[in-house]
Amino acid sequence: MSSSLVVCEVDESLKAKLKKFRFRKETNNAAILMKIDMEKQLVILEEEYEDISVEELREELPERQPRFIVYSYKYVHDDKRVSYPLCFIFCSPMGCKPEQQMMYAGSKNYLVQAAELTKVFEIRNTDDLTEEWLKKELGFFR
Repeated sequence: MSSSLVVCEVDESLKAKLKKFRFRKETNNAAILMKIDMEKQLVILEEEYEDISVEELREELPERQPRFIVYSYKYVHDDKRVSYPLCFIFCSPMGCKPEQQMMYAGSKNYLVQAAELTKVFEIRNTDDLTEEWLKKELGFFR
């Protein structure tokens, strides 16, 4: 039986917020931005955004600190169908402190499981977070 190492726990109120976010009825793009409280070794909510584009979200990310993002995206398929995939994006930019990178990388899988997400992506440069990149990544899930 394999078990993965849990570096940081997920704040209980954040778990509840993520569950509620999964079942949201709104049809706009929205995001939950999360960070690790290094002292408490706890994944916590940093900010919530409603009606935010991928590009606007990118502007909210710190340049040299990792972040976890859960993004509800209005995805218009080639055949004009619309879906609202929930994407987990781990942003771990170059130049982060190694101990920060390890804390985030070690906590990612546990957070993904806690949020019950399947569309999991990673970026190493905040400039890579574009709508074009997201559509390309989501193309694998058709």
